[in-house]
Amino acid sequence: MDLFDLAAANLVSPPILFFLLGLIAALVRSDLAIPEAVAKAISIYLVMAIGFKGGVEMAASPLVAAALAIAAGILLSAAMPFISFGALRATSRLPRVDAASIAAHYGSISIVTFIAASDAGAAMGLAAAGFMVAVAAAMEAPAIFSGLALAGRREGEGGGTMIREIAFNGSIVLLVGAFAIGWATGERGMAMVEPFFGDIFRGVLCLFLLDMGLVAGRGLRRSAGKLDWRVLVHGLHMPLIGAALGLGLAIPIGLDPGSAALLMTLAASASYIAVPAAMRLALPEADPSVSLTLSLGITFPFNLVLGIPLYFAAAQWALG
Repeated sequence: MDLFDLAAANLVSPPILFFLLGLIAALVRSDLAIPEAVAKAISIYLVMAIGFKGGVEMAASPLVAAALAIAAGILLSAAMPFISFGALRATSRLPRVDAASIAAHYGSISIVTFIAASDAGAAMGLAAAGFMVAVAAAMEAPAIFSGLALAGRREGEGGGTMIREIAFNGSIVLLVGAFAIGWATGERGMAMVEPFFGDIFRGVLCLFLLDMGLVAGRGLRRSAGKLDWRVLVHGLHMPLIGAALGLGLAIPIGLDPGSAALLMTLAASASYIAVPAAMRLALPEADPSVSLTLSLGITFPFNLVLGIPLYFAAAQWALG
């Protein structure tokens, strides 16, 4: 399947179309909305489902391959902020603290983008190894410490609090916990909960991406005209840089095409949950509206609509 086939298949998939529906609804100022409590429940379900299913698959995966992939993910997460920061300082007039905060977002990951890519890969017949869930969890935190280093900030008295905030972030606790439960129970455990984690997964994903489209559209509408075009372009070229580096590491460690595409997706994504929370604590003077507009309003839609098929096509070309 070539790039155009992958892009067409991705664009006409229900999850992507529901995201676009939400995006359009927000841009035309529709009153369509998903109640916050419902959106939170849906996100809990999706993280739990992807973690559990990854753990089930991990039970049959080689540990050496998993360790190599996790090490590659940590390296990417720690290194990407330095690339992002350098690009921002060279092309924009953002204050150092804002550039460092944005850079931390681009080293960490978007778990929703990971879930969407996992679902797309399964639909394309390019399912990834289960240990990629562990890679996603491992890539959340290193970028935050790189971002603080770039800002010239020591952890200080609040360092322990920040580390705790990162380590015990709700999505990470749930993802790792569900992964461990799936790993411990294996196929027997999956058979017991198959209707819940299997049959309804894509329908729930459609509802969640509808809400994400609404959130992204409202963010874009609020930020229109406020950000320099050179900063906005950063949200488009950083995913491509991250994906290229992800592929460059996937090849020597021997990942299959589906897993390589997921590593590329993780490196290409930008956090809009864990990192903003950590930056509010560690860098309160940084402007969160800039980083959130880039990560959620620019990079997330780009990855969802165009990036994911591009990453799968590149992985197939390089490793297939």
